[in-house]
Amino acid sequence: MMHIVVCVKAVPGSTEVRMDPVTHTIVRDGGAAVVNPFDAAALEVALRIKEVLAAEGSGCRVSVLSMGIPATEALLRDCIARGADDALLLSDRAFAGADTLATSYALSCGLRELGIGGGAAREPWLIICGKMAVDGDTAQIGPELAGLLDVPCVTDARSLERETLTPGLKVPPASLRVRHGVDEGIETVEVPLPAVITVAKDIVQPRMPSIAGVLAARAAVVEVRGAADVGADTARTGLAGSPTQVVRSFVPERSGACETLTGTLAEQAACVAELWGGGAR
Repeated sequence: MMHIVVCVKAVPGSTEVRMDPVTHTIVRDGGAAVVNPFDAAALEVALRIKEVLAAEGSGCRVSVLSMGIPATEALLRDCIARGADDALLLSDRAFAGADTLATSYALSCGLRELGIGGGAAREPWLIICGKMAVDGDTAQIGPELAGLLDVPCVTDARSLERETLTPGLKVPPASLRVRHGVDEGIETVEVPLPAVITVAKDIVQPRMPSIAGVLAARAAVVEVRGAADVGADTARTGLAGSPTQVVRSFVPERSGACETLTGTLAEQAACVAELWGGGAR
């Protein structure tokens, strides 16, 4: 049986966010949080792979993994309602204030709890992440996880070619053929499994939960683990494990004031130079 793990992040559901004046991180109080849209697409990709494998007579388990506050559990239940088999939430004060490196380390501990990494794989596996989070835009988590797990990584996936999944697939695939974005455009690569892929937001249209799925999600048990439960070294988690920190965050000041310049081109240029600080830059 193939095991796919989708990493999911809770992000603010609006553009009105509050920043902690001490840690300079987003205040995550659970209000109006949603699943990061890129991660919602990643979940849909995983579910479609699961459906293809099921049609070919091969099993597939889709797990969802997140690190966040306890209220994130509701979002993981929504993922189960959409078709995920189980979910694991890493929630602990020791994880708070993490940058991408500390977050990736914590997630790698969660993956180990799910049976991913840490030696010989018990089953073929694939990790799917959104390309980036809409509240951070770093696009670092997927590649960092691949580095920690020492597996290949394909970023900005735009599609998975069906030839790698069908027809006649009776066992989980040994590789996936992926079309992904690069600086020069789009290229197609074949990546051996196990691997990590990150997906673009528009790779697929996420499905809505079914009534049966919602009912199943209500009854499901979302596992919650703290740092000690997953054997995490707290020196590598949260603020303590974050080599990068936000020094200052602010909302850019905007002004509607304008000044009309008149005269010849030379006179207007002189005015611009004066306004710009006394000389051309």
